[in-house]
Amino acid sequence: MRMNDSGKSGATVVLGASPKAGRYSNMAVQRLKDAGHSVIPVNPAYDAVEGLKSVETVCDAVEAAGPEGLDTLTLYLAPHHLEPLADDILQARPRRVIFNPGTESSMVQKALDKAGIPWMEACTLVLLSTGQY
Repeated sequence: MRMNDSGKSGATVVLGASPKAGRYSNMAVQRLKDAGHSVIPVNPAYDAVEGLKSVETVCDAVEAAGPEGLDTLTLYLAPHHLEPLADDILQARPRRVIFNPGTESSMVQKALDKAGIPWMEACTLVLLSTGQY
């Protein structure tokens, strides 16, 4: 598990998680879980993803994460779905945000920069498989 500056581990939130096998967001939930990360799927359309209770919003994920907070917010939503959630993402204060391919949003990235929240354009699956997560 990734440790924050205080030595505590935080949750990884998969925004746009899908229970459909073959979807990259589903694979991310599976692989993160298999790697021992605390994973919170976010998708209001589903009750669970890969055996994990899904929450409806990023704000719900913050509550579910508890005192350790959010370590990583990994994004699997197209920019037009993501941009309306920018305020929620900023309020969640994740320690980092990963824009997976196809989720890149200069508007959200600029907002993260202004808030001092680190972000990267990368693939969570590749980061996991190469030991860079």
